[in-house]
Amino acid sequence: MSKTIIVGVSTCLMGENVRYDGGHKHEPYITGVLGELFTLLPVCPEVECGMGIPREPMRLEGEPENPRLVTIEGRVDKSGQMLSYCHTKMAELASRALCGFICKARSPSCGLAVDVYHGGVPAGKGKGLFAAALLGHFPFMPVVEEGGLDGPEARERFMEEVYGYYRKLNETL
Repeated sequence: MSKTIIVGVSTCLMGENVRYDGGHKHEPYITGVLGELFTLLPVCPEVECGMGIPREPMRLEGEPENPRLVTIEGRVDKSGQMLSYCHTKMAELASRALCGFICKARSPSCGLAVDVYHGGVPAGKGKGLFAAALLGHFPFMPVVEEGGLDGPEARERFMEEVYGYYRKLNETL
């Protein structure tokens, strides 16, 4: 296969200083091994939707099935801003023939199983707003968090799923 296969990656996992605190969560396996096999497309929903660096930490609040993205100290609801961005970004990603995505775990925008707070305490798990949009728009595309690439079997499974999705996508084009 060639590097024309595009896999989206939460930008912080690629070593870019885009997190709320100005830091990153670089994952050398992603930028090294997977970067040799695939074209990696960095995506940071929080920065790309207009939130600065650094920015106030946020969390998911409300109902786990339909959470809101709220800043912790200032109590500013950023849900509309994020959802508007997600709508536009999904169309862009579809036009790029995206074949997989690696999300940042526990992120209120990118996480696949994130604590959702109600009344100040965790009330269950929900999906980050960007992750939910991604899964809704691309229901059969391989999507994992960085922890889902721990160990050789998990890594091989993800790569096989990406290659399979690429083949299927190209059958329909």
